[in-house]
Amino acid sequence: MFEKRYRITLLFNANKVYDRQVIEGVGEYLQASQCDWDIFIEDDFRCRINRIEEWLGDGVIADYDDNEIEQLLSEARVPVVGVGGSYQHAEEYPPVHYIATDNHALVASAFLHLKEKGLNRFAFYGLPASSGKRWSQEREQAFRKLTADEYYQPIVYQGVETAVDNWQHAQNRLADWLQSLPPQTGIIAVTDARARHLLQVCEHLNIAVPEKLCVIGIDNEELARCLSRVALSSVAQGTRQMGYQAAKLLHQLLNKSRLPLQRILVPPLKVMERRSTDFRSLRDPAVIQAMHYIRYHACKGIKVEQVLDVVGMSRSNLEKRFKDETSKTIHNVIHEEKLESARNLLISTSLTINEVSQMCGYPSLQYFYSVFKKGFDITPKDYREKYGEMSY
Repeated sequence: MFEKRYRITLLFNANKVYDRQVIEGVGEYLQASQCDWDIFIEDDFRCRINRIEEWLGDGVIADYDDNEIEQLLSEARVPVVGVGGSYQHAEEYPPVHYIATDNHALVASAFLHLKEKGLNRFAFYGLPASSGKRWSQEREQAFRKLTADEYYQPIVYQGVETAVDNWQHAQNRLADWLQSLPPQTGIIAVTDARARHLLQVCEHLNIAVPEKLCVIGIDNEELARCLSRVALSSVAQGTRQMGYQAAKLLHQLLNKSRLPLQRILVPPLKVMERRSTDFRSLRDPAVIQAMHYIRYHACKGIKVEQVLDVVGMSRSNLEKRFKDETSKTIHNVIHEEKLESARNLLISTSLTINEVSQMCGYPSLQYFYSVFKKGFDITPKDYREKYGEMSY
């Protein structure tokens, strides 16, 4: 006997990486289970809820971080599975089956990552309560609790929601806050979009990231990563798993399984470590200045002499300080920085290997292959195939 064919509505805005990946997780369940569903979602993958209540099909998976969607579905007569952020208190969850990203675990992952880097000052850049983003408030509360539990002084700045008409004002206020932070502070941004604001302002203020401030976001949003000069570390959410679990749960409900109200917490995948938290505990101001210059200019073919000119110090003096602080020579640090830039471009972009070689300042592709193989014991091509984050 054939299984009934169901019509399923997905209410998400796939212009956000979070929603896109939840939808991908739903698709993964469909592929794995081979269940007979017709999926309704707008052609441009946007969520338009006007009149949607007149046709919800046989079941719904919806973004319950959106208050309007939650209210719309409060009277739904078909099975509904909500997807959204976790809550500290059980009574705050909506009265539907619910798959949640674990907000506390997301912030805890970022916090632990910064601690493991040797930082002992922590700050949080969130969103104002007026934004209505409940998940933001939950993440802020998680940060306050994590720092308080370990007797750190939490520093929190909610800022303002940004738009075209207030962008410069928001950036100016953010600049004021960043300049008030003590050096070697690790900042957790509530999203990668907010983390990008931090990186932009740090660049304008000439605040060295990660030498003076470290920044980590949440979402692992590819666009935010591409639009930042400093590669952003981020906590990747388990969003595909959330979509998979939501579809699996809805499938059970459609098959008339009698289930108690489900609350399923999905942990983060992992921290994607990149340049913005590549902190090294340096104390010598001359070495910090030199390291910052090298990070930004190594791929432009700089030599040791140019580093000396920027710092204004003799070679013997700066080399000694480098040895004391890093146990490396200035030349070695420039070489390692070029290799690290090449490695990051290989795994996070679709540039050809020849383009990566040129962008990192190598005189020929053959020389690049030789240096990379010597540094990582693997060719650039094999490294990309093994570790690449991009889909080709």
